[in-house]
Amino acid sequence: MRNERKAMKNIMIIGAAVGDVLVYPASPEVFAAGSWPAREILLSTGGDGLNEATVLADLGKSPYLCTLLGKDKMGEMVRAHCEARGIRKDFLQYDQDIPTGLNVVLVQENGERSFLTNPASSLRKLKREHIPRKFPEDVGILCLASIFVSPCLENQELSEIFARAKEQGLTVCADMTKRKKGETAWDMKETFSQVDYLFANQEEGQLLTGKSAPEEIAHALLECGAGCAVIKTGGKGCYIKNKKEAFAIPGFSVECVDTTGAGDSFCAGFLYGLSEKKDLYTCGLYGNACGALAVRQVGACREKILWKDVDKIIKEQGKKNG
Repeated sequence: MRNERKAMKNIMIIGAAVGDVLVYPASPEVFAAGSWPAREILLSTGGDGLNEATVLADLGKSPYLCTLLGKDKMGEMVRAHCEARGIRKDFLQYDQDIPTGLNVVLVQENGERSFLTNPASSLRKLKREHIPRKFPEDVGILCLASIFVSPCLENQELSEIFARAKEQGLTVCADMTKRKKGETAWDMKETFSQVDYLFANQEEGQLLTGKSAPEEIAHALLECGAGCAVIKTGGKGCYIKNKKEAFAIPGFSVECVDTTGAGDSFCAGFLYGLSEKKDLYTCGLYGNACGALAVRQVGACREKILWKDVDKIIKEQGKKNG
């Protein structure tokens, strides 16, 4: 059973699915002026889990999304997005007593962004009871889109969920956001020891480990039990380390409009590679390509990231380097 499930390699994503009100460009001068012009203000779907699932679906997969929604217009918008993009809806959970998350995303001219979030919304309410005890038979990869997003999914809960997934023969992956309670990597050893592929951007990794260089961060995450550490370094690409090998993969040179969803898109590209049984370097290359394609637009996953685009940007980079 274990080998059969790993060979199937369908993917389940656990994480947030919300609405994003995007403002571009946002300037702090609005607080002094009282009003400030923006070139774009728009409503879009977003959230780490939905972003990852969307990119995977656009690349040709049929991922499951396990998330929590309110029974409201925003929840309907998320469901419609899943329907339109080919994301499996079997594990969309609903709670009529809370609103679906709606974030305000303030995007600066340089593409960096800041978020206003509602902690009483579905964004922070995902619990262990919302996650299936038995995963679908066709799933070979489980990915938690963000450790530290859900206060109800802390070290003990996550380690139990991941251990159960591994018992069922799944490859376990997890991305993260910035820690919320001063956690360290060593505090998270119980969880990290159940993770086959652990993702973090450089800032998140630095906060957790106290290390600054990607090589040092990755080494510390392996010391805390991760099977493989994947450190996202923005436009520079990524650094990957496991017990057998370690290497950096350079990023792609693209015009950056908005970094919203770039890290999620990277993870989706990497997961796509895993599901296709690609080697570690190729998985990282796919991740870099999807992350680069994501920053060309305002908002996450509004335009599709298609395999032909991934293939094209990789080939173009190869010609420049060759």
